[in-house]
Amino acid sequence: MLQAEIKSLLKEDISILIKVPNSGKHYLCDCGEASLLTVKEVQSLSAVFISHTHIDHFSNFDGIFRHQIGSGEKVVIVGPKNIHLQVEARLKSYTWNLIDENAIVYEIREIVSKEEINVYTLRPPQWKLEFVKTQHFLFEDEYVNVDFAILDHKTDSIAYLFKEKDSVTFNENASGFRKGKWISELKNAFENNDGEKEIEIEGAICKAVDLFHLLTRNAGYKLGVIMDHAADENNYKKIQAVFGEADLVYIESFYKDTDQEFAKVNHHSFASASGKIMNECRVKEAVPIHFSRRYTESDQEEIETAFYKAFRKN
Repeated sequence: MLQAEIKSLLKEDISILIKVPNSGKHYLCDCGEASLLTVKEVQSLSAVFISHTHIDHFSNFDGIFRHQIGSGEKVVIVGPKNIHLQVEARLKSYTWNLIDENAIVYEIREIVSKEEINVYTLRPPQWKLEFVKTQHFLFEDEYVNVDFAILDHKTDSIAYLFKEKDSVTFNENASGFRKGKWISELKNAFENNDGEKEIEIEGAICKAVDLFHLLTRNAGYKLGVIMDHAADENNYKKIQAVFGEADLVYIESFYKDTDQEFAKVNHHSFASASGKIMNECRVKEAVPIHFSRRYTESDQEEIETAFYKAFRKN
């Protein structure tokens, strides 16, 4: 099951680390100040997901790549329109005469629309931006695939849904056969919908379809991160289309309900509005995040109370 940890304190800018248990695989959502984020965790990142590049979500990007340079790895950076130009500008603002082109490679994926993702690469020391291709999916590796919604925050603000790959389990007690390599062959046939594949078990030949009843598909865990967005119906329709019935969603709740006029002016959400949309999406668990830095701990408690009242309303 995917795990998320908020790496920023109350008065710090938001950053959330997502981990795949037992894999050492990490993903980071936004690069705000995050004193709880360790160097080891940064060096384990395979992808960084940026909602938008307001300073409170992007200010610590330099601190992230500082600890990645020299790894020799490819790191994916995902973000809204022009993210490739903004990353390029940040990297080119430093002197890199002591590293070579094999120190790292950044693959940048610019979200132009739901159907159009532009892919670029950047390599040291010149950091010359190279266009690679346009693709129609955002991100997928051996553990997760990532869906997204483009929300309005008076600029594009990307909300991300991490979906763990489905797993297939074998019902050993119901099979009556000894374990063997045939189980992995059966799972492969199941995944490929190849019911005609012949499986040899203890000298007997069986069609895979006749054994599929021994397998159970387990839906992957769905974890969402929804950052800054205006509390309006257009955004809510987009959120519902992607985040419906997710297992866990972290959602921006920047203002108290008593300050919702500020939310309207600044294209942010507020406590009960964020809770209400999570209720309407029927997510199993929701967590309010990213509060205005003007607030105290008691203000945070007020936000959480209003949020959960709206979220848990039947």
